Amino acid sequence: MNVTDDPLVVGLLARLGIDIQSQPIKPNRFVRAASPIQIVREQEGKRVLQTATWWLLLEPSEKGFKPSRYTSFNTRYDKLNVPRSAGYHPYRKSRCIIPARGFGETEFEYKGKKKVPKYYHDMVAKDCAIAFAGLCRDYICKDTGEVTTGCSVITLPPHPKLKDIHTKASPMMLPQDITMDDWLDAGNEDVEMFAHLLEPNIRHDLETFQIDKPSSHNSVGKAFTIHSD
Repeated sequence: MNVTDDPLVVGLLARLGIDIQSQPIKPNRFVRAASPIQIVREQEGKRVLQTATWWLLLEPSEKGFKPSRYTSFNTRYDKLNVPRSAGYHPYRKSRCIIPARGFGETEFEYKGKKKVPKYYHDMVAKDCAIAFAGLCRDYICKDTGEVTTGCSVITLPPHPKLKDIHTKASPMMLPQDITMDDWLDAGNEDVEMFAHLLEPNIRHDLETFQIDKPSSHNSVGKAFTIHSD
């Protein structure tokens, strides 16, 4: 995930009712899974920009909570309506938005029995920020009362336009209209209104380039544009 404090991200946060003077952005070009990331959510009728762990399922540790052994930085769209799944209740009660300028994808391949990265791509939205659809869940420490929040990005089926970049899934991007208000409404449990969003959709033109690896972020070849749907 690529989180910046450029005017486009600031503009998205302003649209969501976030005052970055009192709730500043913490820029991070390369946010790894299980790392801190900022989310927008509604609490007690007020929108807040909050730091969460990018891993929905957390478990107790000596210092509070840590990511569980169950991978949960993403929540699959087809699990959202499965009652015993990790995302079922958050989808109804604690949705969030993860504001970012772009995102990266890694395509894997098998060499023998070993799964290894095949290539990496970075994608940045042109002339806008992205409102990723997310879920969050709070965990309260019994000893201190301290609250730790875990979150995930909802993933959809793979998008045909991304077939040469990532064949497994695509992130859910929200349209930047009243949908975002409905999504963040903590009292809105009518998830049927979001059913049409659970189809892969590229909502913005994406400036795309292959990189050597996320940590060094050196471009490989020429950039190209993946156009919105």
